[in-house]
Amino acid sequence: MITPDQVSAMIVAGLPDATVEVQDLTGGGDHYQAVVVSSQFEGRSLVQQHQLVYGAVREAMSSEVIHALALKTYTPEEWAAHSS
Repeated sequence: MITPDQVSAMIVAGLPDATVEVQDLTGGGDHYQAVVVSSQFEGRSLVQQHQLVYGAVREAMSSEVIHALALKTYTPEEWAAHSS
C-alpha cells in the first residue's frame, strides 16, 4: 500500500515546482485523486499535462501499486482563478 503523501512526493519529484494534493478515494491505498498545480503545464494541452504527471508515477502504476489516479491539473494562473 502506498500513502497519499508518497504519491505526492513522486509527483513533486517529477515536477519539482508542483503543488500537489492527493486523496485516497477508496481507503484501500490504490485509487487516488490528485490536484496538481505547476508552471510546467503552461502552453500544454490537458492530455500533455496529464502525461507529465503520469510520467512521474509511471513505475508505481506499471507495478499496480497505484491502480487508478484521477487528475485535475492547473497552471498557477488557472489555479488562482479557480480558487478565488
